[in-house]
Amino acid sequence: MENFKQQMEVEIMEINDQPQEESNNQPQEPQPGEGTTLIRTCFNGLNALSGIGILSIPYALSQGGWLSLILLFLIAILCFYTGLLLKRCMDINPEIKTYPDIGQLAFGNNGRIIISVFMYLELFLLSVEFLILEGDNLHKLFPNVHLHIFGKNIGGKRVFILLSALVMLPTTWLNLALLAYVSVGGILASIILVSSVFSVGAFEGVGFKERGVLWRWNGLPTAISLYTFCYCGHAIFPTLCNSMKNRSKFPKVLLICFTISAISYGIMAILGYIMYGEDLISQVTLNLPTRSIGSKIAIYTTLINPLTKYAIVVSPLATAIEDALSLHTSRPARLTVRTVLVRTILVISTVVVALFIPFFGSIMALIGSFLSISASILIPCLCYLKIDKTSRKFGIELIVIVVVLVLGFFVAVMGTYMSVRDIFKNINAK
Repeated sequence: MENFKQQMEVEIMEINDQPQEESNNQPQEPQPGEGTTLIRTCFNGLNALSGIGILSIPYALSQGGWLSLILLFLIAILCFYTGLLLKRCMDINPEIKTYPDIGQLAFGNNGRIIISVFMYLELFLLSVEFLILEGDNLHKLFPNVHLHIFGKNIGGKRVFILLSALVMLPTTWLNLALLAYVSVGGILASIILVSSVFSVGAFEGVGFKERGVLWRWNGLPTAISLYTFCYCGHAIFPTLCNSMKNRSKFPKVLLICFTISAISYGIMAILGYIMYGEDLISQVTLNLPTRSIGSKIAIYTTLINPLTKYAIVVSPLATAIEDALSLHTSRPARLTVRTVLVRTILVISTVVVALFIPFFGSIMALIGSFLSISASILIPCLCYLKIDKTSRKFGIELIVIVVVLVLGFFVAVMGTYMSVRDIFKNINAK
């Protein structure tokens, strides 16, 4: 499972173009010129938290009602706190570089394997979401496109899922070092998206006239799952922390990143809800009128983002399979025919899932409830209690952690059940 560690370290090092400092058995003082600055680390952290979750935030608000906005910000605070717990775990052992390292320190090889499985499964489902996202939005722009393959007529968003996969496939054959730069537009894309949605509501006839509902109990698990999905950057936090010149400033990085992210998510949720109310679809771009300029900017921005990030998301998973099959050569930058074949098969598998379960909101809710709540809330708390013995002393912090674990487990179970139920309901309705 060392491959994820190596891949994420390469990505952060390439983005920042700075060497990471090496850890010995004792904490090392940062050397001049080594590591990344606070501002650059904030940029990387915001990029990690700025993703496709912003498209479903209005839908999440419509599921939970206006009061669920409080939960959006509470979850941000909670994920900020669990990020601090990961930092505390790293301070106990300076040799920790990645999230799986924390799992191994806490629970041995089983801990590393469990965390790695969660991370890889999340990456796989996220790559599936990218394909569904492309299919939904392209189908909205070009609803009458059809393809005839082997005598069969393929239409709707399925044809765009296939075409998007064909476009993305060659990027998965590139070395990760060449791909590390293509995701830096994530923050800009989020800003453009929010601005475009506001423009449609304010200047292009949609307006802000919907009142919505105050509270909806039955939609609360879905709302919480989608909210949590937006803050699931914990897999990269240890690597970000380790890349800094001064690791003691990482809590400030987390505070800045979660504050800005929570504000942007909150603005997008409010805009979408007062524009479309109960008629919101799982992706707010699918509600937008296709003929307006603001809508086209929003949709095309949404389309570009997955195209640039798909290969980066798939790469660690592909490398894990290649390592397990011992397909890597002595020159890691070089891809052989066998590694190209592995990556092609991996892409095909994401296409199959996307075609069979093309339900963006339900899959995102499943990722949020099962994977994000586990990786971003439950596992950091458990690892911290296991690693730091002083944390088990009775006090306010222990009470808070126990309450978080109980509530988190309950929400994870309920959210997972409801998202799986919705997926099967949608499959039967096809």
